[in-house]
Amino acid sequence: MTQKQKAESAFAAIEPELQATSKWLYENPELGYEEFEASHRLSEFLRGNGFDVTHPTHGVETAFEATVGTEGPRVVICCEYDALPKVGHACGHNIIATAAVGAGVALAGLVDDLGIRVTVLGTPAEEGGGGKVDLINAGAFEDAAASMMVHPGPDNQLDPSFQARESFIVEYFGKDSHAAFAPQEGINALDAFVQAYTNVATLRQALLPDDRVHCIIDHGGEASNIIPSYTKSTWGVRSATGERLAELIPKVKACFEAAATATGCRLELSSPGHPYLTMANNPVMTSLFAANAAELGRPMPTEAETGFDGGSSDMGNVSQVVPSIHPMLGIECGEAVNHQPEFADHTITPSGDQAIRDGALGMAYTIIDMADQAVWERL
Repeated sequence: MTQKQKAESAFAAIEPELQATSKWLYENPELGYEEFEASHRLSEFLRGNGFDVTHPTHGVETAFEATVGTEGPRVVICCEYDALPKVGHACGHNIIATAAVGAGVALAGLVDDLGIRVTVLGTPAEEGGGGKVDLINAGAFEDAAASMMVHPGPDNQLDPSFQARESFIVEYFGKDSHAAFAPQEGINALDAFVQAYTNVATLRQALLPDDRVHCIIDHGGEASNIIPSYTKSTWGVRSATGERLAELIPKVKACFEAAATATGCRLELSSPGHPYLTMANNPVMTSLFAANAAELGRPMPTEAETGFDGGSSDMGNVSQVVPSIHPMLGIECGEAVNHQPEFADHTITPSGDQAIRDGALGMAYTIIDMADQAVWERL
């Protein structure tokens, strides 16, 4: 029996439990940095399958580190399990988590023969906050030779590059007053937000096709008969490259500042979480993953063939410090796309289960090839 056949056999033994875990995650979504049940369930599953587990780890309460092997190059498989507000696992992190765990268990019995170490790293808060950046800063990737993960979406794509992203909290402070009796005595913080939104809308004609600026209103006032003295909004600014993002951010900030000046409000601007960097896909690893995915019956077109889709991930930050890949695995989701509740529903269909299998074995087979071909100096 070949090493890949052994990996497939080990995966098949736990596949029903992985499918059940994916469904459990779907039914029990937890937001970033609050994934206490998910991180416990996943880390304990790995502990029960021979991994040396530290949970929590690296100063992050819902992160875990599970490792097998005692010597040789270390490959980190990133495991995401945070959900989105209201729409749950509409980005398919239940598939990401179970594929990562499945790849780790598939390799657990082979690491000594391969001369490697494998870590399944629980990485919280990808949807907001940037848990992987916390882990980078805490040293979780310091001795890693390579890192990888997979992500579901409407279509297969081998090497998404993603957008650089930075987030902002925009707060305007004005003065309360009676909205009918003495509006002239107030300073309207909602007007400031509306003006900022209008300013950004005006800026859009000067944006490039891959630029994105989007927001929500977190707080718009207390009552319709009170001139609002405080508003809060959260904004995301993205572009295809870090260089373009650096050009775009001052223009967006100027929109916020101009609104404060026009309305007489005080502006407070802060950045929640970490900036996200673009994804640097390692060509050696992408080539191996593509070949293994094809063997599994899943052809993986490149971004050059399919076009740039956008989106952002803190896996981009990992790829800037460790050779990495982040393939997208298509599932049958009808007209739905990521971040829609209908997409979440499709993650627990047979097509979603197939993505768990193909993702887990695609990663496991790629790591076997990396070890067999001793690619470490070429990454």
